[in-house]
Amino acid sequence: QVQLVESGGGLVQPGGSLRLSCTGFDFSLGAYVLGWYRQAPGKERELVATMTGFSRSKDYGDSVKGRFTISKDNVKKLMYLQMGDLKPEDTAVYYCNVKHTFNGENYWGQGTQVTVSS
Repeated sequence: QVQLVESGGGLVQPGGSLRLSCTGFDFSLGAYVLGWYRQAPGKERELVATMTGFSRSKDYGDSVKGRFTISKDNVKKLMYLQMGDLKPEDTAVYYCNVKHTFNGENYWGQGTQVTVSS
């Protein structure tokens, strides 16, 4: 049973940085796509960043390109989302996700709140 757990959320001022972490999975497995998504109140869940298990391909939502970085530590079994130059519109619950590339497995964490406000 996969249980993803996010941490690192909180309140940060505009222009600040945060690093989110996700644990509960072997992120070295190449058959999975690893990702971060977010959902703001009243809005649909949207893609923030994804990467393949082999780290050869990374993709970012247009609104976070150049400011956020997805990465992982296979030894520590952690996935990260480094967020910089945060804006109020980045306020949302952030979820980590792992999805098998062909067998339908799809796991979500419970989410961590990020609030950007002065």
